[in-house]
Amino acid sequence: FQKTEAPRPPGAKDLHAYPWDKSSLKSMPVDLQQLEKLDAYALKVNVTNSVEELVKALLKQARTDLEKVRAIWIWICHHIEYDVVGYHNKSQLSSKPRDVLQMGKSICEGYAELFEHMCSLAGIQCKKLSGHAKGHGYKTGQTFTGDSDHAWNAVYLEGRWHLLDSTWGSGSVDDSFTKFTYRYNEFYFLTHPALFINNHFPDNSNWQLLKPTLTLKEFENNMLHNSNFYTLGLLAARPDTPIIRTVNGKASVSVDCRPGTLFMFKLKGKDEHGLMTLKRHGMELDIYPQKTGSHKLEIFAKPSKAEAADDVYKCVLEYVVECESVDKAMRFPKELHQPVGPSWFSERQGFLRPSHSQPVLHTNDGRCSLTFTLSKDISVLTSLHADGSSSLSEDMGRRHVLQIHRRNQIELKVHLPHAGNFVLKIYSRKKSDPGNYDYIFNYLIRCLNTEVKWPAFPQSYSKWLQDYEILEPLSGLLPANRNVQFKLKMHGVAKVLVQAENTYPLTQNKGCWEGTCNTSGCREVFVMVHENANHSFYSHVLKYEVETQ
Repeated sequence: FQKTEAPRPPGAKDLHAYPWDKSSLKSMPVDLQQLEKLDAYALKVNVTNSVEELVKALLKQARTDLEKVRAIWIWICHHIEYDVVGYHNKSQLSSKPRDVLQMGKSICEGYAELFEHMCSLAGIQCKKLSGHAKGHGYKTGQTFTGDSDHAWNAVYLEGRWHLLDSTWGSGSVDDSFTKFTYRYNEFYFLTHPALFINNHFPDNSNWQLLKPTLTLKEFENNMLHNSNFYTLGLLAARPDTPIIRTVNGKASVSVDCRPGTLFMFKLKGKDEHGLMTLKRHGMELDIYPQKTGSHKLEIFAKPSKAEAADDVYKCVLEYVVECESVDKAMRFPKELHQPVGPSWFSERQGFLRPSHSQPVLHTNDGRCSLTFTLSKDISVLTSLHADGSSSLSEDMGRRHVLQIHRRNQIELKVHLPHAGNFVLKIYSRKKSDPGNYDYIFNYLIRCLNTEVKWPAFPQSYSKWLQDYEILEPLSGLLPANRNVQFKLKMHGVAKVLVQAENTYPLTQNKGCWEGTCNTSGCREVFVMVHENANHSFYSHVLKYEVETQ
């Protein structure tokens, strides 16, 4: 063992700029892949009779100072557990390195002292630091008073001081503070000081290793980004203070991140009263609480290309929304799915160049039309949903949206049955794949005009092909005792008939089948086709209802 000299205090060359420059999560370059062999070795070292023997065993595979520190770090994070019982009864607790090793558990004090002692045996300068931490039991927006409540370390590597926290690197404690779970966290090894300050405030501000240093007040007011926030590649969040007051019943949050991150949110534990849109480089969320008072808002994220099985949504941000007044007009239908509107995700599923890039469509006359270019050979299914007493049956929900295909373009015509808030859901499946349709995305459609009352589109049957088009009549409800003009764009059929009380043949003219039918004396009108001139049977393709007198 080499003798280490007394640690020098941090100086100008140890300092990092604040705020974080979004470069690296660590304060020096660390090639984790190169350390894999060493990590695996350190993990298996099983020496607990003395700290000296343990360090000797760990150093067998470590050459550089970084490797020595790494071996000690990996061993402590995987072999010392947090002492939840001792935490509640500190008088019985020893944080002497020898005792911590023998017991195999401790609180932060013991982790930090063991780390410091093992480093000094390995000839590496290391210092135990103490201060305030936004750790277990931290409440959004709280202040810190009195003695420090956490301990961690600084290590001296390659001529500079670096920070680490082996307590938080080893795992986590449950909400009731009765059970510790080993869950290794790479984030707290040589963390960039501008990120470490997010939840560690040292008693001696020089050990922030920052220029400029933060005051305790700034530390208290700053938004807590937990380690998931950074390990998922998120870069910034607005607002950057944890308490948001609503303005006219609305609060807004946005997150910047690297492309391809999926988000969700919970307001008081439920994903409602919000409108979240996914952006190429992040997300935007507007919250409209429907009660005044304080509401906990949690934001979750996960990578869209789930590499590992444990890629579940992880909480990355927590806000408190203080709601002073409620915007009742912004009640959203229960059927609304987050995120709302088109995004890179719907694009990836084959829906390109949306005519409406915003999540909410406003219509005054109760009609709207959306177009997309389809980049894949997909079948599309759509449905319209309303809330409460006016909710639509599944069949009617489908029939208030009409699909029109022109080559690789799709148009969705929507006719609302009444005023209100509606959800237009869009599903798809590969044509080559006979399975179920997958939900892709949805829009919110709003209409305030109470005069609006559009009937459904006509019902179509399986012989009505995707690239056929109804030019008229678009309404599925025909007036009684009237002559009605028909104009249908269809190909590959020999004859088209409209069957009311009598039968009316349509004539072909420039790719359209046209003609008139009289609706008197019948309740239903069918459009039928002869697919082949030699066939004697007709197939039903469309069905209209006729208004009752």
